[in-house]
Amino acid sequence: MQVEKSFQKKYTKIITMNYLIYLPDEYGASEKEWPLMLFLHGAGERGNNLKKVEIHGPPKHVAAGKKFPFIIVSPQCPNGEWWPNLTLELNDLLDDIIHKHAVDKNRVYLTGLSMGGYGTWALAAQYPDKFAAIAPVCGGGTPIPRTARQMSKIPAWVFHGAKDNVVPISESQKMVDALKKFDADVQFTVYPEAGHDSWTETYNNAALYDWLLKQHLEN
Repeated sequence: MQVEKSFQKKYTKIITMNYLIYLPDEYGASEKEWPLMLFLHGAGERGNNLKKVEIHGPPKHVAAGKKFPFIIVSPQCPNGEWWPNLTLELNDLLDDIIHKHAVDKNRVYLTGLSMGGYGTWALAAQYPDKFAAIAPVCGGGTPIPRTARQMSKIPAWVFHGAKDNVVPISESQKMVDALKKFDADVQFTVYPEAGHDSWTETYNNAALYDWLLKQHLEN
């Protein structure tokens, strides 16, 4: 079941962030706490129509009837905004969802594509203690040593198309290289023939979800 909800909080301006939330069929049947994936879409899906969020990634699979063994939260970036500029708001949204749902706080995962890939790097850098693993797809970030050091303890699986002419593969490569300098647990999958759409193959791959579910925060 995937339903539409929204989260609102007053900052220097009011940001209303609508989101989709998917709960597994067995959710609520026991006192079990569930892993959670936060998915950040790309620039083309911004706006106030949540159907656009279902175009790519995990929400697309949920809309098609696929079942997942974890909660999936898929917010929609407002028009004119940019995920890396909304890290505070995303963190507050995540806290609100964790407070209201049976979430295993040691198994919160973060992924996103294109603009959402940039958002994944930015949010992980800002809140490195929150995520058990990240999977940025065709994104990039700021590979300064302080940022890389903060993220180096988060297992990362990075994806990019070698022929991407929208976000050059160098954007991911420089982040991977920066993390490796701090001996981070980072994998980098390059699709030799893929352009900007490296997300379809990534989110079609069951190995990604299996890998995420094996990651836990260290207590």
